[in-house]
Amino acid sequence: MTTALWPLQEAVYAKLTGNAPFMALVKGKGLFDEVPEKAAHPYVSFGSATEVVDDAHNQRGLAVNLVLHIWSKYPGVNEAAAILAALDTVLDRQPLVVAGFRDVSVAHQQHQHVRDPDPDIRHINVTYRVWLTKE
Repeated sequence: MTTALWPLQEAVYAKLTGNAPFMALVKGKGLFDEVPEKAAHPYVSFGSATEVVDDAHNQRGLAVNLVLHIWSKYPGVNEAAAILAALDTVLDRQPLVVAGFRDVSVAHQQHQHVRDPDPDIRHINVTYRVWLTKE
């Protein structure tokens, strides 16, 4: 079975960068696969992804847990929470076109506010569950 990792990341990246309200929250440059050393806060970065085969009868399928990380230096959790809400508006139960796959479904599975060792940084990680059927 072909992995969905890269086509899924490309699709999520395109969907998020194409959404003006989300991009305004991350100051227009804050969505990264590899975060630059001097990246300005706030931003969102791609985290881990776990794929599990999810076949049905004669159809090849995958279930993917995709983690996104929200990073903010705004005092309190307000800014990071607003970015989380924007991510959900764009991704949760919304259509997503992933090259090589059909019947793509996305759902917010969980999120966690994590205390960073740097007391100035707010961090929320959010996991989206994505189901895909191979074309």
